[in-house]
Amino acid sequence: MAIVNQCVTSIEDKNMIHFIVNEHSRSGKGVRVWRQIEALLKKEEEPYRIWRTEYVGHATKLAKEISNLDEKEIKLVVVGGDGTINEVVNGIADFGKIRFGIIPTGSGNDCARGLGISGKPEELLLRILESNGNQSIDLGKVSWQENDRINSRVFMISSGVGMDALVCKKAMTSRIKKVLNRIGLGKLTYLIITVQSILSMQTANTRVIIDRERKTLYKNHIFSAVMNFRAEGGGVPMAPAADAKDGLLSVCTIHGIPKLCTFFVLPFLVTAKHERFHGVKIENCRTCEFVMDTPLVLHTDGEYCGEVTQVEFECLPNRLKLLI
Repeated sequence: MAIVNQCVTSIEDKNMIHFIVNEHSRSGKGVRVWRQIEALLKKEEEPYRIWRTEYVGHATKLAKEISNLDEKEIKLVVVGGDGTINEVVNGIADFGKIRFGIIPTGSGNDCARGLGISGKPEELLLRILESNGNQSIDLGKVSWQENDRINSRVFMISSGVGMDALVCKKAMTSRIKKVLNRIGLGKLTYLIITVQSILSMQTANTRVIIDRERKTLYKNHIFSAVMNFRAEGGGVPMAPAADAKDGLLSVCTIHGIPKLCTFFVLPFLVTAKHERFHGVKIENCRTCEFVMDTPLVLHTDGEYCGEVTQVEFECLPNRLKLLI
């Protein structure tokens, strides 16, 4: 049973708001943001509960416990970065009764960017308090096999295999990220690590099946980014036209390009002009499956999942209702 760190219930005719807070996000920014939010909650006499994360994966357990509460409608707000948000959505047991809000405190904040969330924490809280929670967005789901067991995770921003996933894996333990976070430049982490990783990255020959019908073979498959939002990795617009409300995923694939030539693609990738290059393809689909002849790194919302030779992605339309 998770410990509820604080509970304020002075106004019984209002719905309780549950906050999952990662106080350690962005080198301690999370705790400073929470103090601002809590002060405003008390001023507005809003009943709330705070659930503090204590370790990696804890937010998933907290979200499961919260979503199993005997309440018809549950307002659940995450104060944290993209990794914490991903953990929370993977813990939600009943999406039908959850109304989901975000107050971002991470370094990349691709989730907030994709939802158009910006402003000071107090401003974001007031918008959440005023929201009716009727807007909904798609989620993505990724499934893969590991040791004779099928694993799956949902994602809000993106999932993918290859170089972009390798960059996410390295960023999780990168000293560069910690330094850049301290000076407010954390989103540059992914670009720097990408440049460092190009020559050492693994490629594969990959068979791709789109919507269980169209089949393609990608030789020298560098990466595929399966996007629900338009950008990942601190704002890199992998799929500039992606829409989290259209019931589709947008798949950006780069293949058949020599490693050295990848350097020339990067500036165009950052400026959303990469589709003009031969070997770059963006297509929309409901499902896609990748079968590789060499294991490639897999990520979901920037979180490392393992190395896989077969993986499947699908769109979950209108799955998450938002407090925005």
